[in-house]
Amino acid sequence: MKTSSRSMRILTGLLTLVLAAGCGGAPTPDGATEGGEAAGAPTNILDQIVAAGTIKIAIPEDTPLFGTLAADGSYEGYDVDIANMLAADMGVKAELVAVSSQNRIPYLTSGKVDLVISSMGIKPERALVINFSNAYAPFFWAVYGSADKPVTNVEEAKAYTIGATLGTLEEIAFSDAAGPDANIMRFDDQATTVQAFVSGQVDLIVTGNSIAGQIIKDHPEMNVESKFVLQQSPCHIGVRRGDEALLTWVNAFIYSHMLNHDLDNLSLKWFGEPLPDFPNF
Repeated sequence: MKTSSRSMRILTGLLTLVLAAGCGGAPTPDGATEGGEAAGAPTNILDQIVAAGTIKIAIPEDTPLFGTLAADGSYEGYDVDIANMLAADMGVKAELVAVSSQNRIPYLTSGKVDLVISSMGIKPERALVINFSNAYAPFFWAVYGSADKPVTNVEEAKAYTIGATLGTLEEIAFSDAAGPDANIMRFDDQATTVQAFVSGQVDLIVTGNSIAGQIIKDHPEMNVESKFVLQQSPCHIGVRRGDEALLTWVNAFIYSHMLNHDLDNLSLKWFGEPLPDFPNF
């Protein structure tokens, strides 16, 4: 009986060790499991960013009103303000990384940055590579003119002389909508189109909201406003595929600042008008 009891105790002890090994791996002296992950280590990129205290965000450096290099060597613009606001809400430091249109997605997919806030619109081919947040910034083509001109649609715009830059998407869109009887003056580049509008050579201008925002900023005396939108292509924050917790947090950030009108105020600051109603995404 004594031999049998001793054998049972040994067997019970061995079984306990086997069960312990099967539940997550045996502990190691440094607190990590056999799989190599330290106990309590962050399990997703959002936790890792918060633990590290820094988030790396791609921002534009050569896109007027969205992100440009200021005289003092810092970056300024709508996207820069958004990046800093996002980091502040997360409770971490923003490490801003200047990117171009060509390298912003490779920087994200390779892990050089955690997010892309760089006036980026959604395209199906881009969505094969990265995820996108809800819209956070306006980008659209519209007809602009002084507040005293009662224009709300293409037909009403045809009563005036309209300036547009030849071959641009907005010029093509307006020309197709207005037909051959519209009085459109076409110029070879954006600068010449803007100058024609500012000088009074044309009554209205068809252009993107970032260019119009610069006109509004530089010439407040003209009392320029958007009359109607031709086409929207709002901007979205790029998030790496698989970083679902971070994407959810970014969307919560956008939603919160939509509700309290912070994004409207930023849009007024940089583009001279509040955010438009974004299409659903």
